Amino acid sequence: MQNSFLNQINSPKELRLLNKKDLPQLAQELREFIINIVATKEGHLGASLGVVELTIAIHYVFNTPEDQLIWDVGHQAYGHKILTGRKKLFHTNRQIGGISGFPKRDESVYDAFGVGHASTSISAALGMAIASQIKGDFEKQHIAVIGDASIAGGMAFEGLNHAGVTNANLLVILNDNAIGIDPSVGALKQYLTNVKKGIHKKNNIIKALNFDYSGPIDGHDIDKIISELQRLKTVKGPKFLHVITTKGKGLKQAEENQVTYHAPGKFDASTGDLLTKKPSEFTKYQDVFGHTLVELAKQNNHIVGITPAMPTGSSLKYMMNEIPERAFDVGIAEQHAVTLAAGMATQGLIPFCNIYSTFLQRAYDQIIHDVALQKLPVIFCLDRAGLVGEDGATHHGIFDLSYLRCIPNLIVFAPRNEIELRNIMYTAQLELSLPIAIRYPRGIGVTINWKQPFETIKIGEGVQLKEGKNIAVLSTGTIAKNVSEAILNLDISHYDIRFVKPLDEPLLHSIFKNYKTIITVEDNAIKGGFGSTILEFASENNYDNSIKILGIPDEFIEHGNVTELQKHVGLDAESLFEIFKNTLNN
Repeated sequence: MQNSFLNQINSPKELRLLNKKDLPQLAQELREFIINIVATKEGHLGASLGVVELTIAIHYVFNTPEDQLIWDVGHQAYGHKILTGRKKLFHTNRQIGGISGFPKRDESVYDAFGVGHASTSISAALGMAIASQIKGDFEKQHIAVIGDASIAGGMAFEGLNHAGVTNANLLVILNDNAIGIDPSVGALKQYLTNVKKGIHKKNNIIKALNFDYSGPIDGHDIDKIISELQRLKTVKGPKFLHVITTKGKGLKQAEENQVTYHAPGKFDASTGDLLTKKPSEFTKYQDVFGHTLVELAKQNNHIVGITPAMPTGSSLKYMMNEIPERAFDVGIAEQHAVTLAAGMATQGLIPFCNIYSTFLQRAYDQIIHDVALQKLPVIFCLDRAGLVGEDGATHHGIFDLSYLRCIPNLIVFAPRNEIELRNIMYTAQLELSLPIAIRYPRGIGVTINWKQPFETIKIGEGVQLKEGKNIAVLSTGTIAKNVSEAILNLDISHYDIRFVKPLDEPLLHSIFKNYKTIITVEDNAIKGGFGSTILEFASENNYDNSIKILGIPDEFIEHGNVTELQKHVGLDAESLFEIFKNTLNN
C-alpha cells in the first residue's frame, strides 16, 4: 500500500485537514511505516504500535504544540515523532547523530518534555498547567499519556494526589495494555483489570482523587477516542481518560509475544519473524548474574532477589521461575525496592537488589538513609553500568561510581569479567556486614568458561594484570579489556583497582612510589568518579606524581552503539593506545 495519507503529513496541521473517515487508513499506514523502519534499524516496537490510534487522535483533536503533550517514558512515541516533522529522519532513530529514541525538548517543539524514566509525565504536565494558569492562560490543554506500569510508580501517585486538589487544565490518559517491558504487577494492576471487567463501576480510586474519570474505552476505535477527547476539551479541572490498548497491535507476533517484541531487534517486516542471529559464544552479564543468583539461592535459603519491573532485563526471571517465593518484581518502584531490601536485611535475609544503574539514581535517599546509615548488608547489583548504547543519555549508567563512593559504609566493586562477578556475588552473601554495590555493563562478557568454582574475594584488594615500566595504568571494571588491548605492545603496567571503595591503599602506595606517571581509566563520569578518588588519595598522602584521568567527559552522552560511543569519548582500545603511546614519548 502506498502511504497516500502519511505522505501528505509533515506536521499535525496537515493531519487536521484530513477527513475523520480517512484516519483508520492513516493508522494502518503509520503502523506499516513503523514496522518497516524498526524491522531493519531496531528500536522499541510494541509500545508504539499499541498507541497509533491514540497518537493520531490526540494530534487531531488538540492544537499541538501550543497544547502540550507529554509521553511517559517515551517508548511509545514513535508515531508521535513521525507525525511531527521527523518522518524523513525516522530511519536515523537511536543511531549516532540521528534522532533520539525518546521525546527530547531540543529535538522538536512537539516534544514538550524530555523523558526516558517512568512515572514523570503527570508531575511535568501539572507543572505546565499551573504555569499556564499563573500566566493567565486558561485555554491551553496539557496532556499526559502514561502506561499502566508507569502509573503504579510512586511519583505518578504524587502527581495525581496534587492534581486532584487543583483546578488545573490537565488531562491524564492511561494507556492500559497490562504490560510495561514485562507484564505489569501489583494491586493497582489487578484493580485496573477489574475496572476493564466492569467490577469496579462505583468504587473508582481515580474519581476519589477528584478527577473527572471517563472510560475505559477501546484505544483502537479512533472515532470513540476523538469523540471523548473533544468532550474532555470542554471539561475544566483535572480529567482522566482510561484507554484500553493492545501492545504490538497490528503485528501478530508482537501481540502474542509482547515481552520479546518490546524491543525485538531486527525482524522480517512482512512476516514479523525475528531474524536469526548467530549465537555468541559469550554470555550476557545479566545472565551471569541471573544464573549465579539461582545457584547461590539453592545453597542459601536466606537469599532473596528483588527487581523493580525488570525481571527479563536483569535476568531475575531465572530465580522467579525456579524459586518464585523468594524472587520479587515490585514494579516501577526503585525507592520501594531499596527500602524493601533494607527491611528484609534487618531480619537476616540476604537481599540481592538488582536495579539498572541509571534507575538506581531514583532511590538515592533510600540507599543513604535506609541502607548505608544502618549498615544493612544489602547487595546492590547495578546492571547497565557505563555506556549502554542506543537508549542514550537517559539510560547510560555513567554516574554510579560518583554518586555511590561518597556514601559512608558502602562498598563499591566493579568486576573485570564474568568470573569476578560470580565471585563477588558469592563473597557478598557469606558474612558481609556492610552493603555493597556491584556494577557491571550491558551486553556480552569476555569469558567462555565463566562458570568456575566459587572463590572469595578479599574486600578492598586490587590486582596487577601486567608489569611494565614508567607508567602505571589503573582501571576499574570491564573497561580493563580495552586497556589490556591498548597496552599489549607497550611497556606499561596495568592494575585492576576492583574496589573503588575501600581502596587498596597498600597497593596504591606501592604504585605511587614506583611510577612517576599514573593514568586512570573508567567508564564513569570523570567528575567525582574513580579517577577522582585516586587524586584524593594522592593529595591526602602528599604524592606529587603526574596523574591523568580518562573517562566520560563532563557532558551528557547521546545515543549510538557502545563501540561508537567509546570512540567518541576516547575509551576504545585504539584511542587509549594513542594516549598511552604519546604519554610514554613525552
